[in-house]
Amino acid sequence: MSYRHSGAILALMLATSGNAQTATSPRTTRPATAAPSNDAAIFRAAGFIKRGNQWRSDCDDPGTASYSPGTIESRADLNGDGRPEAVVTEGGTYCYGNTGTAFWLVSQQPNGSWKLVTNSTGIPEFLKSKGVGGWPDISIGGPGFCFPVVRWNGKAYVANRKEYSGKPCR
Repeated sequence: MSYRHSGAILALMLATSGNAQTATSPRTTRPATAAPSNDAAIFRAAGFIKRGNQWRSDCDDPGTASYSPGTIESRADLNGDGRPEAVVTEGGTYCYGNTGTAFWLVSQQPNGSWKLVTNSTGIPEFLKSKGVGGWPDISIGGPGFCFPVVRWNGKAYVANRKEYSGKPCR
């Protein structure tokens, strides 16, 4: 079994698949404007609840060794609208199987609130190809060699294709 992505999610967003020309890192897009003071609003938009000093999703991992609580991995303007998006991750095989992680993409709205855009089990890789409104396609990585790519249709991220290292696959 092969993992196309390993290490920190932020590093993965820099296209660790070895095909960097197909991916866009949120750090190379417009600078993020979301301040850390927005953290609670970001987590709440992703559906997380603060328990003690940890932000947790509804996965409710009982405290297994592989669990890692919610973390804001990156903040950047992914779609070029001048407002930041944030990627929240949570890890653990109890909830997320062999992939071991899930992500939530939230976007700041014109009124300053945050809204969930999409979430999935897997490791997001933001590609140069785009859907409606400038939203980047997302390759959702994990174990294996052929990964789903979702595209924004104006209302939701939906299945678009499968690829590996920037090439179509089945």
